[in-house]
Amino acid sequence: MNYQQALAYAEECGQYGCVPGLENMQELLGRLGNPQEELAFVHIAGSNGKGSVMNFISTVLTEGGYKTGRYISPTIFEYRERFQINGKYISKAELGKFMEPVRDAAEAMAAEGKNHPTAFEMETALAFLWFREKKCDIVVLETGMGGLLDATNVIPAPLLCVLTSISMEHMAFLGDTLEKIAEHKAGIIKQGSRVVTVKQRPEIMKVIEDACKRKEAPLSVLDPDKISAIKYGLEKQRFSYGNHKGLEITMAGIYQIENCALAVAALDRLGELGFPVKEEKLRLGLLHAKWQGRFEVIGKKPLFVADGAHNEDGAAKLADSIQFYFTNRRIIYIMGILKDKETEKMIRSTCPYAEAVITVAAPGNPRAVPAYELAGEVRRYHGNVTAADSLEEAVEMARLLAGKDDVILAFGSLSFLGDLIRIAENGAVRRDTHGR
Repeated sequence: MNYQQALAYAEECGQYGCVPGLENMQELLGRLGNPQEELAFVHIAGSNGKGSVMNFISTVLTEGGYKTGRYISPTIFEYRERFQINGKYISKAELGKFMEPVRDAAEAMAAEGKNHPTAFEMETALAFLWFREKKCDIVVLETGMGGLLDATNVIPAPLLCVLTSISMEHMAFLGDTLEKIAEHKAGIIKQGSRVVTVKQRPEIMKVIEDACKRKEAPLSVLDPDKISAIKYGLEKQRFSYGNHKGLEITMAGIYQIENCALAVAALDRLGELGFPVKEEKLRLGLLHAKWQGRFEVIGKKPLFVADGAHNEDGAAKLADSIQFYFTNRRIIYIMGILKDKETEKMIRSTCPYAEAVITVAAPGNPRAVPAYELAGEVRRYHGNVTAADSLEEAVEMARLLAGKDDVILAFGSLSFLGDLIRIAENGAVRRDTHGR
């Protein structure tokens, strides 16, 4: 297969939807030689901060000299973004090469009357094949949704399980209480693994602690109150944690301090498990880590910020950053939300800070709340709302409304941020298959 054929096939497999469960994935990987059994993993689950924590960990490991695989979902800019080694995307030729055996195995399964693997299952299998071929020292793996029944959870016991902040999301699949959702996230914990998490609400902590006891998995808990000497900023932020004094990051958003501290706690555990990184390399890795679409400044005068806040907890953390960075400044929102999110709670926590709100829908995403429907929801909490027919129109309207000292803030689903960032930066959208 060539690259375009691989893209077309991945798009075609979108018809198989999202089917939680591991049986199909185990069958697919068995036909491919179980490449996941020859790899060492850090497995990350949670509702918010997964991508940022993964980025900090993988960038530091790369800086420390380890060949580090990353598997990311969803992506912001293009399809190949989900498969990375040392921060570099899989080549187009390799994507075609590794999609071919995955397709052949999937088609054979279907011919035998078995369920055809979903697009996410096939992509996950492709990632494992590529990481094995390239002889990665370690793979940092982000769950797609949940954990227990997520396709990535087919891996053997990871060296380390990392659980980021957990909140209400994907209720149709994961359950309608925090405890049920936490049980899915904690489903990545396996016998023989170490576990690191951030201190969470008591009902969530109990689920995590119980899972660790059942699996005899040692647990380390990051207490955010132990993070000290914090200095926030849009261009650089600084903090101390444990024996690490004066760590610096260039990723903005006040929530990134906690994400980074969790990554540092995870890296400390990895050092004990055979993947040590010298302090100078740790510092360099944290400083070099960049994560697009997470409180990212994409323009100035007016300041233009894109953020991936996509659920209630993410919106609350975004609101904290707005209050800290943009006190007494006029803010124009560009907002787009998916249907399975807690739309009303997101609107309620963010709208008090907006001068005006422009609503959009992610192009081509059937899960997106239509712009006019979202505008109706926002109007219950804010009087100045306009629905845009396209992302281009939304960016143009925001720039017309904003003065040079004002702020444009785009947030909600990651599925529209890539196109929006391209439009904001150069006025063009390069179409590719990404962010399903």
